[in-house]
Amino acid sequence: MSQSNNYREIVQLEAHQLAERIRLQQVSCREVMQAYLAQIERLNPKVNAIVSLQPEETLLAQADERDAELARGEYRGWMHGLPHAIKDLSLTQGIRTTLGSPLYRDYVPERDGIMVERIKAAGAIIIGKTNTPEYGLGSHSYNPIFGVTGCAYAPGMSAGGSSGGAGAALALQMVPVADGSDMMGSLRNPAAFNNIIGFRPSQGRVPFDDSADLFVDQLGYEGPMGRSVRDVSMLLSVQAGADVRAPLSIAESGEQFAGDLQRDFKGARLGWLGDLNGYLAMEPGVLDLCRKSFADFEAIGCEVEACDMGFPAERLWDTWLTLRHWLVAGSLGGHYADPARRELLKPEAIWEVENGLRLSAMDVFKASAARSDWYRAISKLFERYDFLLLPSAQVFPFDKNIDWPKQIAGRNMDTYHRWMEVVIPGTLSGCPVANVPVGFNEQRLPMGMQIIGRHQADMAVLQMAYAYEQATQWYQRCPPALLAQG
Repeated sequence: MSQSNNYREIVQLEAHQLAERIRLQQVSCREVMQAYLAQIERLNPKVNAIVSLQPEETLLAQADERDAELARGEYRGWMHGLPHAIKDLSLTQGIRTTLGSPLYRDYVPERDGIMVERIKAAGAIIIGKTNTPEYGLGSHSYNPIFGVTGCAYAPGMSAGGSSGGAGAALALQMVPVADGSDMMGSLRNPAAFNNIIGFRPSQGRVPFDDSADLFVDQLGYEGPMGRSVRDVSMLLSVQAGADVRAPLSIAESGEQFAGDLQRDFKGARLGWLGDLNGYLAMEPGVLDLCRKSFADFEAIGCEVEACDMGFPAERLWDTWLTLRHWLVAGSLGGHYADPARRELLKPEAIWEVENGLRLSAMDVFKASAARSDWYRAISKLFERYDFLLLPSAQVFPFDKNIDWPKQIAGRNMDTYHRWMEVVIPGTLSGCPVANVPVGFNEQRLPMGMQIIGRHQADMAVLQMAYAYEQATQWYQRCPPALLAQG
């Protein structure tokens, strides 16, 4: 077999399969690194997913170190020798973390975030970062430093965001597995746009200490993405687990997620929320693809029926606006206060901050109380249903040269993120949510669906996603650029 064909075989393996070959020394860490760097060289120019790529000689030297460790009988963990690119919102010691902002163009952190620490401890080699929108604001990955990231299946279209770089890199086999973060669907939307799995864990499942605030900033979490549910679950096993630096982290080990994903779902009840009784604008074809997936859920023994949130969708949106304005103003307010730095903020960031500065303490309290009411309402739904279903996006991947969709099915979108309102129920619930693929429209653009589980039932959601994946095999569908490689 030629070296080129051997490299392609390596990158085609699911991450957990590749990890096992490394552990058994059936393939060297150097070969794995060479294979992925060759894939990045071939395909990254098409989509611009990986940024701040580290020098080849540095990465190969680290791979050689991992091989030497294995030769001595030293094994760091399931990610031993796997190349890994960190989302460009997470702190990486010695590798610049730009947040997609000109204000951080040359920022090189002196420490790693908790998640990055854990990924390194499990043996991964950090090869660079994945592209993201400025400060992660918006579900479309573009910024003035690195430019825009294209969809793996249609490079002229958006990869989604804010984990768009991670999603496109995964789908094009430029990384074995990927991390991301999710405040407004940022692990779900790019997964849907790139036909992969994205998992937003329960609040506190993956400890986070990169924020100035550790107590009230509880809308955005880090989590895993992968080409298969098993890969997602394995990465979560590394990311999850309590840490004293994150006082609200869940006091459970992540080891459970390396366990068996097989489960019988005969008789499981699924509630379909759809477009929230016509409240949400949906591009034609989105709901149809999601409904077609019901047959796959039924094939594994589930019962699917339409249901109502039991909570006003308008109130949920108003709650979201208040809490997001407040948190963004808190994190970016210092930049806004300085006219020179304010000029380097994108208009959407300025809009968030200015609205946040108008809020009173009572406004924020009322929004938090409304979020609590929503949690009570969704908990009531889980008395009847085992899982809830929603589309992962309201539009298919769109032209990457526009900043955001201004209209859906004839309805105007009044904010830069209104077109992603469908992810708000999952976010504000704090419950675990997985994106699973549901297929492609006539233009061969992918779409996904959210599976929402009960409070802290992360493993149950992953098991449901795994059962569905085995029934559908959507992850076997490859982007055209991979098929062109032969």
